[in-house]
Amino acid sequence: MTVDLVIFDCDGVLVDSEHISVRVGTAALRRLGWDIDEARYAERFVGCSPEYWDEQVGEVPPGWRDEVEAEYRAAVAAELRAVPGIVAALDRLEPPSCVASNGRHTAIRRSLELTGLAARFAGRVFSAEDVPRGKPAPDLFLHAAAVLGAPPERCVVVEDSPFGVRAAQAAGMRCLAFTGGVTPEHRLAGLGAHLFSDAAALPDLIATLP
Repeated sequence: MTVDLVIFDCDGVLVDSEHISVRVGTAALRRLGWDIDEARYAERFVGCSPEYWDEQVGEVPPGWRDEVEAEYRAAVAAELRAVPGIVAALDRLEPPSCVASNGRHTAIRRSLELTGLAARFAGRVFSAEDVPRGKPAPDLFLHAAAVLGAPPERCVVVEDSPFGVRAAQAAGMRCLAFTGGVTPEHRLAGLGAHLFSDAAALPDLIATLP
């Protein structure tokens, strides 16, 4: 089937930010007294919306969220890189593409600018801020497809979290799930996505999808 649109998640798919967010988030929750390690943090929060994170964390001391955000921004500014192989993949990708992320627009824009990817997606970046419900609801992917005039069944989503894979399935879109990040392969298996570990191979995988 022809692919009219490739929809990329941002964190963990285009930019290698999940390791940073897991490290910073785990340390922040442990300061609150949570008994949590990085593996459990990744399982619970990777791919979630900011609203979900806030809801799960609950009430915190004054200034705590600002402190965590400052720590994360500093780490991102110092460490953020594009996911290895993704630039080569984007250079070879034939169908049009966009970004659809549970992150806020300011965070998505910052990540894309820091990694030199912003120009590739100018005018085609969508956030959970744009829809009533973030992933795992299908709203964000359906919104991106509608704005860009692509039927859902002719879209391919590239994700790295169960939240995102479930959203793609709910939207009626084919999904490729990247296993080269912080989410273990076993947590992505069995969700109906095609698994892959080499970002540079994306164009070939997309070309051979049924």
